[in-house]
Amino acid sequence: MHNSYSNRGGRRPYSGGGGGRRYSRGSGGHRFGGVQRSRGPIDERINESRFINKVVITEEAERFTPEHTFQDFDIHPRLKAEITTKGYVLPTPIQDKAIPHVLQGEDVVGIANTGTGKTAAFLIPLIHKVVTDRSQKTLIVVPTRELAIQIEQELRSLTSGAGIYSVTCVGGAAIGPQLAKLRMENDFIIGTPGRLKDLIERKRINLAMFKNIVLDEADRMLDMGFVNDMRFLMAGMPKERQTLFFSATISPVIEKLISEFLKAPIRISVKTRDTSQNVEQDVVKVGRDRNKLDVLHELLTQKEFSKVLIFGRTKHGVEKLSKTLAQKGIQAESIHGNKTHSKRQQALSAFKASRIQVLVATDVAARGLDIPDVSHVINFELPATYDDYVHRIGRTGRGEKKGKALTFLG
Repeated sequence: MHNSYSNRGGRRPYSGGGGGRRYSRGSGGHRFGGVQRSRGPIDERINESRFINKVVITEEAERFTPEHTFQDFDIHPRLKAEITTKGYVLPTPIQDKAIPHVLQGEDVVGIANTGTGKTAAFLIPLIHKVVTDRSQKTLIVVPTRELAIQIEQELRSLTSGAGIYSVTCVGGAAIGPQLAKLRMENDFIIGTPGRLKDLIERKRINLAMFKNIVLDEADRMLDMGFVNDMRFLMAGMPKERQTLFFSATISPVIEKLISEFLKAPIRISVKTRDTSQNVEQDVVKVGRDRNKLDVLHELLTQKEFSKVLIFGRTKHGVEKLSKTLAQKGIQAESIHGNKTHSKRQQALSAFKASRIQVLVATDVAARGLDIPDVSHVINFELPATYDDYVHRIGRTGRGEKKGKALTFLG
């Protein structure tokens, strides 16, 4: 056991086994990008009223008072210093409630709205476990490559100079560099279910070596058809392990997975409402005398639409919309499943850094991604379900900031 938080002097070879205005514009133009549906028919039960919510700011609004500060947690002093450097002082509700239980080694089910700090809620205590016991290897399973990369970036920011090593294993990216990193010993492996299963079957990852597993955005993994891969991963884990399960929603199937995967878990729910109070929601009614794309372009030329995430339904439609907006002089890129890993990362990085105004995306960008200062989320195409809508608009109004969400109708 090592109690230092210093660089180990190089990586070890891996030996574990191979009220405002209504945006009514008139226009019903055509549905842009065709009528193909990638995830089934639109949920007809989504009433128009559920897309409208006016933000009212009052001094009397109830505010969360945490029981702890980050300095109160029983974690390594160097980790506390890294947290202070990042500017974190008070934990979010999910962090305040979850971190003590994770530190105690208990299984945890965390239910929280998007953008509430779930990543740090599991990373901070797991980093502490690794720092104080190098055998505490952790597997983190997520639905998308973007979320995996984001989590590894957060991990690195909390472990600067600590000699803690990690690898991200995701599909859609070259497997060679991932295999090379897996030849060395890693404290954290972060990946998507399909690629992890492939690497396990190649005997490049030995699940018996892991004492902790995190299933993040579990409901999204279920939606994407990863349930069998999730069961495959859990079946290979040691019986004596710590399992952390995070989800924004709970369904009967999710409850069944919880009963399969976790032992007497502590349930923590800080989910108070479906959508953030910080997001003003409204609709854009497009009448028969206007073209839907023209209405969108008019909105994007307004100064307040400074950093806009637009959601479409299909990969083809998203790509076509981004190119059309670019032809009209809007700085726009796209992100969807048909793009290569490197192209997706380039587009996402440009949007995060505000080098482009607009990112047009399928629901691949609706979950988990932390993109700063998104001024507007626009649902150019209706989401398949209300849960999808909630996750889409959760990309704006994050933390204490305000945001706006517009949904096109007509």
